Amino acid sequence: MTPQDASKETEALCRRAPVVPVLVVEDVAHARPLAEALVAGGLPALEVTLRTPAALDVIREMAKVEGGVVGAGTLLTPEDVQNAKTAGARFGVTPGCTDRLLDAVEAADLPTLPGAATTTEALRLLERGYTVQKFFPAEANGGAKALGSIGAPLPQIKFCPTGGISLKNAPDYLGLSNVLCCGGSWVAPKNLVQAGDWKAIKELAREAAALARG
Repeated sequence: MTPQDASKETEALCRRAPVVPVLVVEDVAHARPLAEALVAGGLPALEVTLRTPAALDVIREMAKVEGGVVGAGTLLTPEDVQNAKTAGARFGVTPGCTDRLLDAVEAADLPTLPGAATTTEALRLLERGYTVQKFFPAEANGGAKALGSIGAPLPQIKFCPTGGISLKNAPDYLGLSNVLCCGGSWVAPKNLVQAGDWKAIKELAREAAALARG
């Protein structure tokens, strides 16, 4: 898959809802009901981070949920890419990028949001053909104001900012012309997941899905 084709697919994915849930799931038993609650609430694209031993099994279970599109976050190595693809991930997300990692996602035909934190990193990805990128960590890198400034000389790039984003500051990002959507973990807080309160998570998803985009 070429970077250009990957960017087309990730852009379409990002346009499906204003928020992509960033999920750290420790118990595979939570996978399906969590995905069902988020999808029912209007958030179909789900990023499962590869930060727990259960992550790949969680992806396998979430991939069975009708209406959902499950992806793998925190891709760090070519092995991560292959494992995620085999588990059923339909897209990938990286915190940053190396040529080796980009080679792997392209070889695996896995549409991927590559991470950039600076103008130089964003420009390097653009030179390779990636016009849709992840801005991470968003708040630590200056927040919406910084991302808006990056967008001025690079209007060709659209972003999905992630990192420190909440219901309160999400509108600041979504109002930017270079933002397609944002990633956030607030729609699936750990206490509600552990309690199995899928109704509450569904309501959080509905609230996030109703956020306006610029």
